[in-house]
Amino acid sequence: MNERVLIVSAPSGAGKTTIVKEILKKYPCLGFSVSATNRAKRPGEVNGRDYYFLTKEDFLQKAKDNQFIEWEEVYPGTYYGTLKEELSRLSLAGKRAIFDVDVMGGIQLKSIFGPCALALFIQPPSLEILEQRLKQRGTENEESIRKRIGKASYEMSFADKFDSVIVNSDLSQALEKVFFLIDSFLNNK
Repeated sequence: MNERVLIVSAPSGAGKTTIVKEILKKYPCLGFSVSATNRAKRPGEVNGRDYYFLTKEDFLQKAKDNQFIEWEEVYPGTYYGTLKEELSRLSLAGKRAIFDVDVMGGIQLKSIFGPCALALFIQPPSLEILEQRLKQRGTENEESIRKRIGKASYEMSFADKFDSVIVNSDLSQALEKVFFLIDSFLNNK
């Protein structure tokens, strides 16, 4: 694969999706790769825009049929993955893919795309601040937040597998660094 793609990964609550939305505003050559999942829709989410919402059975059948570039069980019984047809959809639209994926998915995608991918790891300033952000979201209960913090601690140990680590303590500074890295990557033939 020689098409340049962008991978953005982070522990849940680190600001990855906010950063990806800003990247998409600035770079019209990029198209959002919609991931598939079997988790329930959150309020305001739209099938086909935010995620492809599948049943667990449908997700596992697609995995068995080799329809994913990458996929994994992110939480027990909850699967996420990137469908191969997403790359075709973006290519037909004349876009380069930007993947907004969890840490293990980011590592898998980087291994597939190699130097044709810029893999960015968005890191929270601390686990305490990450916990505050998750609580402020209002979408998680205490048990879910504890699970996410435990997983975030583990995921942060993989930051060195990415091309660059951006600590998101100040969004505008984080975006400035992200934009600089993307400009360098896209303009480096």
